[in-house]
Amino acid sequence: MTDAQVSGKATAAGTKRFADRFADSFGPDFYRSTSSHLLVSSIGMGTYLGECDDGEDARYVQALSAGISHGLNVLDTAINYRCQRSERAVGLAMRQAIRDGAVERNQVLICTKGGYVPLEGAPPESRDEYDSYLEREYFERSIMARSDLVAGGHCLKPQFLANQIERSRVNLGVECIDVFYIHNPEQQLDSVTRERFRSLMSEAFAELESQVSGGHIASYGCATWNGFRVFAAAKNHLSLSELVDIARKVGGKSHHFRYIQVPVNLAMTEAIRVPTQQVNAANAALLDAARELGISVVASAALMQGQLVQNLPDGVRSLFPTLATDAQRAIAFVRSLPVCTALVGMRSISHLEENIEAGNAVMKV
Repeated sequence: MTDAQVSGKATAAGTKRFADRFADSFGPDFYRSTSSHLLVSSIGMGTYLGECDDGEDARYVQALSAGISHGLNVLDTAINYRCQRSERAVGLAMRQAIRDGAVERNQVLICTKGGYVPLEGAPPESRDEYDSYLEREYFERSIMARSDLVAGGHCLKPQFLANQIERSRVNLGVECIDVFYIHNPEQQLDSVTRERFRSLMSEAFAELESQVSGGHIASYGCATWNGFRVFAAAKNHLSLSELVDIARKVGGKSHHFRYIQVPVNLAMTEAIRVPTQQVNAANAALLDAARELGISVVASAALMQGQLVQNLPDGVRSLFPTLATDAQRAIAFVRSLPVCTALVGMRSISHLEENIEAGNAVMKV
C-alpha cells in the first residue's frame, strides 16, 4: 500500500451505519443486502459516459461526492472508462468525501472492471501509437503477448488481470477494491472455443481468488452486456451456473464470486423475462437464476445511456404516480426488481437530485 492509498474496505458494520444514517430519507427498501452481507444503496453512481478532459473529471468528482453525502454508497467504474479518468475521479471523490466527514471507507462500495486494455488520459492519435503503447506497457514487460489479445484490446490472462488490479488500486487510491468485475468476458467467445473459454475463466478466477487472499480485492464477478441475455445457442452466451461451478472448483465453497452486472431497463428486459439460464436442470431468467445461486445482481444502464429520460408510455407513468420525470420512473422500475443496485450515470448535481427522488417511489399495482 502506498501513502496515497486509503486502507480498509466496505464492511457489514460500516455499510449498516451508513444506511441507518440515511434511512429516513428514502423508502423502506432503499438499502439492500448483498451476497457479501453489505448494505448498499439501490441507486448507484456510474461513470461510463463523458469526454476525456479535465472539465468532465471535475463534474464527476463534484457529482459523486454529492451523491455520497446524499446517501448513495455504490460507486461503479472501469479502468478503461474515459481512458482511466473515471477511476481517478471516483478515487478523488471518495477521498474528498472521507476528508469532509461524509463517509468512512468501510461504508462505501468501490467497484471496477478489468479486461479491456485501458488507454492513458486520452485516445491515441493513430493505430501505430496504440501499437507502441501496447508494446511498451504490456508486451515488453511480459504482462501479455500479442496472441493473448482478442479484438485488438481484450485479455483475460492472469498476469494482465493482476496488472490491471494494481493499476486500478493506484487510480482509485484504495488498498482494497470491493468488487472487481471481469469486463465482458463474452468478448473472448468471438475468437476462442467454448472449451478454451472455460479454461481462461478458470485461470482468471484462480488469480482473482489469489487477489482476495492478498487483500487487493474483496470479491469478484462478471460485468457483461450480452452474455447473460442471450440463449445458450448463441456464440457469446454465458451460463451463470457454469461460472459459479468454476468458482467453486478454484475457490471452494467459500469462493468470492459474488456479483454480476447486466443491463436491465425498460427497453432491455431479458434478465427478467427470458429463460436464458439453466439451474438444477430447469430453465430460468437471469434474475431468478442469480437468486437461486446466491449471486447479487447489479443492474447497469438503468436509463439506457440517456435514452429513457423522456417519452415513456402513459402506462409506465401511471405505475409511479408520485414521480415527476420519466428518468425517475425508469430508475424506479429497475429498483422494483430483485437487484441490489440500479446504476445511473451521475455527472451533474441537477441529475443527481432528480435521480435520487426515485429512491422514494413505490410502484402502483
